Amino acid sequence: MLLVPVAAEHVPELRRILHTPEVHHRWGDEDTAPDWPFDDPDSTRYTVVVEGAVRGLIQYGEENEPAYRHASIDIFLDPAVHGRGAGRDAVRTLARHLVRKRGHHRLVIDPAADNEAAIRCYAAVGFRPVGRMRRYERDADGRGWHDGLLMDLLAEELV
Repeated sequence: MLLVPVAAEHVPELRRILHTPEVHHRWGDEDTAPDWPFDDPDSTRYTVVVEGAVRGLIQYGEENEPAYRHASIDIFLDPAVHGRGAGRDAVRTLARHLVRKRGHHRLVIDPAADNEAAIRCYAAVGFRPVGRMRRYERDADGRGWHDGLLMDLLAEELV
């Protein structure tokens, strides 16, 4: 498993993955901007490569206000690699980078509260639930809201 900066040649496969039913259910039409995934200057994005194939995207954002400094992580993966440890490995790799190279003492991640597979994945890396955020995020279809689970990880808890 490798994390490599997103490149133009990754975009068609990333779009395909985003539109698989399992991923689209969680992420919706994330890729509607014509310059996606290069459209968000506040996120640093990497392509997740497993056995030489594009298998997803992982990104982070940073809060750099000194009193609140931390980083947040988001990820989506091709359903073809779900349940094989790729998510755990990608999240752990990025978390190590954020702690060791970017100097963060705390990381956050916010899966949908009903996304049990994601929650298990993040817990395996050391993230802990810290609160439920009610009606936190719009559903992918834009019609309703769902709860989110705020999870965090302190640098010394990284598995």
